[in-house]
Amino acid sequence: MKDFGLYVIITSPVVMHEKIAESCVRHGVEMIQLREKNLCDRDLLALAKRLKSITAGSQTKLIINDRPDIALLCGADGTHAGQDDLKAAEVRSLTSETGSHLIGISTHNFEQAKEALSENPDYIGFGPVFPTFAKRKPDPVTGTDLLKQVLEFSEVPVTAIGGINRHNIDSVIEAGAKNIAMISAVCKSEKYDEEIRFFADKLRKT
Repeated sequence: MKDFGLYVIITSPVVMHEKIAESCVRHGVEMIQLREKNLCDRDLLALAKRLKSITAGSQTKLIINDRPDIALLCGADGTHAGQDDLKAAEVRSLTSETGSHLIGISTHNFEQAKEALSENPDYIGFGPVFPTFAKRKPDPVTGTDLLKQVLEFSEVPVTAIGGINRHNIDSVIEAGAKNIAMISAVCKSEKYDEEIRFFADKLRKT
């Protein structure tokens, strides 16, 4: 899998999820992830289907967090698994008939990154690079030095994640990151369209 640039994770946005997805499609964002852990299955599936209807026919791929079953039912392009979720091989066994189901794995330290890479995912997430409030119990901050080590070690795209914004994104790019995930910087902003355009354009220039 090639590097993809901006990765927008849609979770509890201040505007409708659909508006974030529409903006991502409009600005050519290649990857978005739906991450909503507090919705019932029916509501999550309905939302996933609405987002898929927005990304269909565009270059924007829809990834579903944690739930390969929901990803399959809505026709998403992939599943992202956390450290406590199904292993990549298990997700692959469920989704193999689709032929091209992307699998990403979250990692939070060097050992987790090595273990995840042994599972042959399409990409891994690594962080939090900076302090973040996107999780109730965030993992320890990795910083850019450890991120750089993982980038040098990994043979698949690494997505830097966690507390990244306009003020610190340059240091993440300087560490070698070509793929960067945005959560709060986009989802907690009323100017989400402006933010998406800014980050997408910036990463295209790296």
